Amino acid sequence: MAWVRRSPEPARQAWTANRPPAGTAVLMGVMLVIALVGLIADSRSITGQPAWAKPARFALSISVYTLTLLWLLTFVRGRDRLVRLVSRVTAVSLTVEMALIAAAAASGTTSHFNFGTATATTVWMTMAAFIVATWTMALATVVLVLRQRLQPPVFAWGLRLGLAVCALGMAVAFLMTTPTSRQRAAAAQGHGLPVIGAHTVGLADGGTGLPVTDWSTLGGDLRVPHFVGLHAFQVLPLVGFLLVTRPRGLSERHRVALVWTAALAYLGLVLLLTWQALRSQPVTAPDVVTVASVLALGALAGAAALAVLRHARRPERD
Repeated sequence: MAWVRRSPEPARQAWTANRPPAGTAVLMGVMLVIALVGLIADSRSITGQPAWAKPARFALSISVYTLTLLWLLTFVRGRDRLVRLVSRVTAVSLTVEMALIAAAAASGTTSHFNFGTATATTVWMTMAAFIVATWTMALATVVLVLRQRLQPPVFAWGLRLGLAVCALGMAVAFLMTTPTSRQRAAAAQGHGLPVIGAHTVGLADGGTGLPVTDWSTLGGDLRVPHFVGLHAFQVLPLVGFLLVTRPRGLSERHRVALVWTAALAYLGLVLLLTWQALRSQPVTAPDVVTVASVLALGALAGAAALAVLRHARRPERD
């Protein structure tokens, strides 16, 4: 198809033109191998999980993110300086974050929310600053892509909306940085705050979790909406691509309406998962209210998509 031939440079040219995220992806691949070796050779555990589990997960996640960013930035034209800024700041920020996570694992301690010692505090505050920098660059990328005149429109909106929902998913992490009620109670009793923040809601971090992801099966876990939101970066552009290549007899306007429907449904899912986690409810044990809300969201999305398809066929009946 013509739009594919006019799409951004091949992988080799993208690599050459934008080395920072490409190099970071390669580095994360090396880090993933190191972490997998650590999982086999190092029997220590941190907060109830293998010491090298978190570095392995982060290495994989960062490699996927940087490769997707590398691909997405090839669609930006006429903003070379801003593209370089986004690429370099993101690459440096994620590399520093990964290095600090790996160093904490090697030391047998936690990297996130750790205020137990002066060194741990410095590590976490440094990491937090670079996390904010990464999120800021994601917002800058949203603006860059919004300002581009991309073709076809349905694929362009898949890119834009995917990145916007991804930025929101990243922002869920900020909810993890505030003191929990238990931490505030301990501080009020004079015990200090060796840990400030948590990804588990209603319980301390650690304990029983799902395989691989370690999402809590006993309390709410903000990593669930954070993860789902991050991967809008891949899912919604794929939806846009499929809407370009698959459906027959749909106008561009109807295709755009469908990609918006998918994006709003995806956003609703991220918000529902955040709401569920904040109610101290594990993702594996939704209550009736949560199940009803998910079913309602699915019904609304399905009804909206059906309405678009029926409207698209109306001229044929006429």
